[in-house]
Amino acid sequence: MTADKTQKESNIISDAISKVLDEGSVAALATLMSLSENVSSEKRIGAKLLVKESGERIGSLGDAELDVAVSSQAATFLASRDEAKMFSVGEFAPELKQYSGASVLFERIEAEPRLVIAGAGHVGASLARLAALLGYRVTLFDDRAEFVMRELFASPGEQSIELVLAEPWSEAMREAIGNGRGVSVAIVTRGHKQDEDCLRAAISRSADYVGMIGSKRRTNIVLDKLREEGAVENELKKVRAPIGLDIGAVSPEEVALAILAEIVGERRGGSGAPLSSWRRS
Repeated sequence: MTADKTQKESNIISDAISKVLDEGSVAALATLMSLSENVSSEKRIGAKLLVKESGERIGSLGDAELDVAVSSQAATFLASRDEAKMFSVGEFAPELKQYSGASVLFERIEAEPRLVIAGAGHVGASLARLAALLGYRVTLFDDRAEFVMRELFASPGEQSIELVLAEPWSEAMREAIGNGRGVSVAIVTRGHKQDEDCLRAAISRSADYVGMIGSKRRTNIVLDKLREEGAVENELKKVRAPIGLDIGAVSPEEVALAILAEIVGERRGGSGAPLSSWRRS
């Protein structure tokens, strides 16, 4: 294969990856890492195939049957929530005898996780700092300018936090969420009206996770209000309210930890149960 053709294929894959990230969608990048000795040298180690969540394929590993088998495995890989994993072809396509000793690396392609936080009080600010530490792209907004001043988030690890003055709340929420893919929303405002405005906007965008702080009584008041307005019941049932896991949190920092633990668990497919529970069953 000529250098020009190799470069062209590389550019096509790179452009496709950029599009996946811009769209906020998900894909699996499969790279041929090794081959069996009996396979023709025309099959190039390092060849790449990008498989979108929709099933669309870009690129090729050099064999139509192998591409089909790898595409099928890509769907299984994406469902697993793994970031990367190596498979031998014999594990997922034993019928392809000539490739039984070949190996393929699968890598998840998706934009960095995003967290939109409504309310920059003690809990919201703590949550923003913790989420930024874990690699989330954070947007924090409030209608009080003094709560979203850069001076309050001045350390190196906090510089990536996007600070927004919410005027009004609903518009800021919709703009921050975008198409909702890969986005978690935490509503931790100071009152019912702000909660209603933010939740109304959040459920209209189909974010991956939506949670709202407050007691059972307070959150039910807000949910009932939206239900009376005609909000879709299935969307309301998805709302985590009260938000977070029960870890006995008291301080703002502990509450932030409880919220982020639930968000990470939802994203990674965790149960939230103690890992040691099997010892006591």
